[in-house]
Amino acid sequence: MKLNIACQLNYESQENVPLVLMLRPQSGSGQQVIEEQFLLSPNITFTEYSDIYGNLCQRIHSPIGNLTITTTALVETSDTIDVNFRANFIPVENLPAHTLIYLLPSRYCESDKFSFMAADITQNLPLGYQQVEAIRRWVRSNVVYEYGYSSSSSSACDINQSRIGVCRDFSHLCIALCRGINIPARMVVGYLYNLEPMDLHAWFEVYLENQWFTFDATQEHPKGNRVVLAYGRDASDVAFATQFGNIMLCDMQVSVTAAEIR
Repeated sequence: MKLNIACQLNYESQENVPLVLMLRPQSGSGQQVIEEQFLLSPNITFTEYSDIYGNLCQRIHSPIGNLTITTTALVETSDTIDVNFRANFIPVENLPAHTLIYLLPSRYCESDKFSFMAADITQNLPLGYQQVEAIRRWVRSNVVYEYGYSSSSSSACDINQSRIGVCRDFSHLCIALCRGINIPARMVVGYLYNLEPMDLHAWFEVYLENQWFTFDATQEHPKGNRVVLAYGRDASDVAFATQFGNIMLCDMQVSVTAAEIR
């Protein structure tokens, strides 16, 4: 399916503030960017770089006053995600070097504290995909999706205690549990078609049988039509905007619609 995606951020600042953004999708596995625009009002200059995870980042210096950031894209997406209940666990000694960082504890995914819990959730299951699916189902069944209870500083341990959170919290807990049984897991942020309520979304991927598999504990069934913006260890690596000063986000609007067939 071809999707029209859009995100608009409206800021207000009383000083010049550096910002690092991750708002421009790239062509890659499961998606092809056909058209794309990145607009700033007022029309200020920006630079770009790729971070250590391969994410495309935009650097800007906000003006004093109002700043509007608008990004739009037409993206061809996959209608499905790969599901393979026979995908096997890869022993740590055989994992590719680039996946090893996704086994380690990180700021929001304290995986060293979840080994016993993960083992209990996945007991008697074949190593690999079925373990991850059991973790995904457990989190979906035991954590309530609700705004206003978690914050940007909430970690997997916090969510495991409160059992209330949003998509990033669901992903952090799943990632910590997967890493707790030595399965590489990373966080993904982007867009999901027909997401309710519409917003930028977070899910997670795990590395099994030499490929990354997509999982989403906020959804009942596997869903495709996703547009990836960034990958990382946790939310600290994939924030759509990181500010280095006092600037206020006044409004944010996100849309994902099916492109009209011409």
